[in-house]
Amino acid sequence: MTQAIASPIVHDLIGIGFGPSNLALAIALQERGPVQGELDVLFLDKQADYRWHGNTLVTQSELQISFLKDLVTLRNPTSPYSFVNYLKHHGRLVDFINLGTFYPCRMEFNDYLRWVAGHFTEQSRYGEEVLRIEPVLHNQQVEALRVISRDAQGAELVRTTRSLVVSAGGTARIPEAFKAFKDDARVFHHSQYLERMAGQPCVKGQPMKIAIIGGGQSAAEAFIDLNDSFPSAQVDMILRGSALKPADDSPFVNEVFSPEFTDLVFQQPHSERERLVNEYHNTNYSVVDIDLIERIYGIFYRQKVSGIARHAFRTLTTVEKATATDAGVELAVRNNATGELTVRRYDAVVLATGYERQMHRTLLEPLAQYLGDFEVDRNYKLITDERCKAAIYMQGFCQASHGLSDTLLSILPVRADEIAGSLYEHGNNRGQARPVRDLLLAAV
Repeated sequence: MTQAIASPIVHDLIGIGFGPSNLALAIALQERGPVQGELDVLFLDKQADYRWHGNTLVTQSELQISFLKDLVTLRNPTSPYSFVNYLKHHGRLVDFINLGTFYPCRMEFNDYLRWVAGHFTEQSRYGEEVLRIEPVLHNQQVEALRVISRDAQGAELVRTTRSLVVSAGGTARIPEAFKAFKDDARVFHHSQYLERMAGQPCVKGQPMKIAIIGGGQSAAEAFIDLNDSFPSAQVDMILRGSALKPADDSPFVNEVFSPEFTDLVFQQPHSERERLVNEYHNTNYSVVDIDLIERIYGIFYRQKVSGIARHAFRTLTTVEKATATDAGVELAVRNNATGELTVRRYDAVVLATGYERQMHRTLLEPLAQYLGDFEVDRNYKLITDERCKAAIYMQGFCQASHGLSDTLLSILPVRADEIAGSLYEHGNNRGQARPVRDLLLAAV
């Protein structure tokens, strides 16, 4: 095993992941720095370079919220890191205005995020996967945290930090029937869509029969891309529901994604928080933009007109079993309305089955005895017992306490500012903090 490389620096903050959440935090900290003092901050990301949902950025994919909900505007409209300033910098401001839309394509928003991230190269390290977080103990107290990561060459790196923010994002949810297909290139999650599709025979015009499992936005976008980009592909959409359902993005409902609604949710008892999340579930989960639904309906209608049934729309259908064969992937599917069980064979299966958010528990397992049940305060700081003096923040894992906006772009600037303010407060309240040299000795 390669010997671990220990850094001689004690950081004020290490961030796990450098997606939009931590990128917004980097900006908020930079803008506070001249007044409140500069912090030593480092962000680690397992991707080789900056990309946001890089393997899902098909040409028809559009952002589902206003460009004004970028990394900064809700907090500081004059920030140089706004989407508008990005457009101006790239000479496209007038062109974008002429589009007459609030919703840029995701490819452009990804480019915006890359542009902003390029301003923080000294504070970011790519190609490093964080493996675990360990306590740095002194007199039975957690004085700091040890962050162990692995780089692209397989070397382990050890860093020490006074505070940590976990923003590792979601991990692909794989239904039980497909877990045995981990190393089978014919079955893949939508998060790997572009990479895996690049190796499929339909890229060269060969006929393929492809199943999409799921009925949400990802499934709809994959269907449109397969229809438009691969004429030789025949696609079955398989979903448990009776129809594709539209996302509710009406003005009053959209207020649930405001910072004020986050306050409201957090102030409620647990049962009421859960009720509010469930009430607005159809704003984000298992729903599709109405424009996309209409496009898909149009495709199936034109099939009826032509009499050529290229694609199939299989609703009220559950996949009970998936079997790998030399001839393809066989799916045993049951029609929930009739009870009929049918076996269908496919050349590839796209799992548009959503994401799980449990990575924080895995990374922080060595600290479990100090963390309780991962409850957070209003500023997203984990509530620890009195032995833990290090501050740990979470972004994207607090939906149960802060509402549906926690996993979305909607409140990034405001949340970043709340965490930044708490970080400075935590730093000022450390009291007789141990010298850097002592922390490093304890970390060895």
